[in-house]
Amino acid sequence: MTARLAVDIGGTFTDVVLENDDKAHAMRAHAIKVLTTPDAPERGVMEGVRAILAEARCPPANVGLVVHGTTLATNALIERKGASTALITTAGFRDSLEIAWEHRFEQYDIYMERPEPLVSRDLRFGVPERVAADGAVLMALDEQAVRKVAGELKLRQIEAVAVCFLHSFTNEAHERRAGEILAKELPGVAISLSCEVCPEIREYERTSTTIANAYVLPRMAGYLGELEASLKKEGIGGPLLLMMSSGGITTVETARRFPVRLVESGPAGGAILALTVAAENGLDKAVAFDMGGTTAKLTLLDHLELQRSRQFEVARAYRFVQGSGLPVRIPVIELVEIGAGGGSIARIDTLGRIQVGPDSAGSVPGPASYGRGGTEPTVTDADTALGRLDPKRFAGGAIPLHLDKAKAALQSVAGPLKTSAEGAAAGVAEIVDETMASAARVHAVENGKDTADRALIAFGGAAPLHAARLARKLGMRKIVVPVGAGVGSAFGFLRAPIAYEVVRTRHLPLALFDAKTVNGLFAAMREEAEAVVRLAAPKEKLVETRQAFMRYRGQGHEIPVTLPNQALDADAARELRRRFEATYAAVFGRVIPKLEVEALTWTLSLATDRPLPKPAAEAKAIGAPKPNGKRDVLDPASGRHEPAAIHERTALAPGMSLDGPALIVEDGTTTVVPQGFVARINALGQIVLEDRA
Repeated sequence: MTARLAVDIGGTFTDVVLENDDKAHAMRAHAIKVLTTPDAPERGVMEGVRAILAEARCPPANVGLVVHGTTLATNALIERKGASTALITTAGFRDSLEIAWEHRFEQYDIYMERPEPLVSRDLRFGVPERVAADGAVLMALDEQAVRKVAGELKLRQIEAVAVCFLHSFTNEAHERRAGEILAKELPGVAISLSCEVCPEIREYERTSTTIANAYVLPRMAGYLGELEASLKKEGIGGPLLLMMSSGGITTVETARRFPVRLVESGPAGGAILALTVAAENGLDKAVAFDMGGTTAKLTLLDHLELQRSRQFEVARAYRFVQGSGLPVRIPVIELVEIGAGGGSIARIDTLGRIQVGPDSAGSVPGPASYGRGGTEPTVTDADTALGRLDPKRFAGGAIPLHLDKAKAALQSVAGPLKTSAEGAAAGVAEIVDETMASAARVHAVENGKDTADRALIAFGGAAPLHAARLARKLGMRKIVVPVGAGVGSAFGFLRAPIAYEVVRTRHLPLALFDAKTVNGLFAAMREEAEAVVRLAAPKEKLVETRQAFMRYRGQGHEIPVTLPNQALDADAARELRRRFEATYAAVFGRVIPKLEVEALTWTLSLATDRPLPKPAAEAKAIGAPKPNGKRDVLDPASGRHEPAAIHERTALAPGMSLDGPALIVEDGTTTVVPQGFVARINALGQIVLEDRA
């Protein structure tokens, strides 16, 4: 029997899931949580792997596949703990990185601070060379200048180098040659070329992405090597695959070359799980809600498709302000991420208001209720004080919660407000729920959508605790809590396809459309993508997706337009314009007549075929189970204590239903069913909450 492991490293917990190929659903899998070990993440991973193999009585040799998602690259960028990195660029352009977009992201803040570049000015070097926008060589590369810079970098003991020449996305010859020289002159130094990492127009974003890749490459390569060795030492011989921010998985070899593609790997796994759950429940529109120990993530799903983007920001100086971070141009599932997790710290601000996050107690020292030295009040402390959490069942009983320490920590909020610890806990819970609701509303509006007619799919250790209140704030009346919700992202890893996306910039007005050029471009992109995917999936059927990023001439930004997966003919310009206008109208509510349309960037994604499941049949209704007991829970919405019936999730069979107030308890999380909600168990063992109020 072959088993599969999934490992998700979060800011607070490391989640591990073990699933056997012969088991139809994730409900039959084993799942555990262990505290993340920030100083050596692989230590926490191996601790969780050993524990779950022992629990499942599964020999290590039976594990045929390990899929891993990690926050290591993200944390290295945020905490500035990457490699000592240098930049080599076209002479005269070394300050482009600091000039950035030349705008103020916070218009009226006179103390506004821009994010510091990952490479300081003294480590940014220009060398003579010049390529025109159309790829023509205006000035040959000065190879001796490259060697001179290499000598300087050797003296400074640089660990990584990013090479980003002007217009290398149209002609990569100079970057390739510079890379060859640097590899010879600086053996052992990690080298990232923009023509490989991000061959796209827009100099600042391309440079920022290439530097980010170089910055995290040595640490990620070392970590992945250590993890591979640890797994083999444990007796696990199956391949190690890595989750990418695009929602696909790839090989260790690819991850070592392009670790920047792993930056949002954890949230991507959760989005994949939500997509599967939406299909199983026949949900055409949904919001994926992932709330863990450090952050909360929300993603929109429409017509069983995820929203995707080609750019996001990391290490924002102003956490919620667009433009205040370091831009990274990679394929990514579009989501909104906020500092609202179980470990988010609560405080009273200078105006006497409760503020929650974005800073987190993390796993060290953790919330006060963990009893590990934390003293500041967190969301988990609030949930403990409200009666939502069973102190003996948290994280499967691995971390007993201390109610007295939670209430003591909450006094720093309760005192200034002249209320009790429970009153402070209700305020903290209400503020964090409203923060998440506000983020979801803004995210939906920015995409021309609404939240009211959607279902909420809740997963992550803290999400089922807050899902019902969040749904009411957003006007949603249906919530689905999947099996294994507490480790949802790890389950998503096991549903993800092996995939890779290739991008190329070729500016092409539709009035001058050249089918031969575009077909040749896609053929080359297909070859590159297939070479990567076939490393992990040599025989599987592959699904190709093509997109063009298009705009009206004169506009500064493009929108993604899906293209047919076939060779284009001379008349294809008419079809491309039709598709562009349909997409433009869906986003902006109108089209602009008589304006020329142009395509700037082209993408091709190749993935193994992972068909979504069909909607499950309705489970036959059966009698409601008897509760295991009752516990008083303070409802922040009403301010009243309500006796909530306690049910073990493992005791609830398909077809059973129960009315709120109730708590459905399991090892990884607890689902809160407030007054006015009814919870039923569907045919797949998922909890479906419906608001009857």
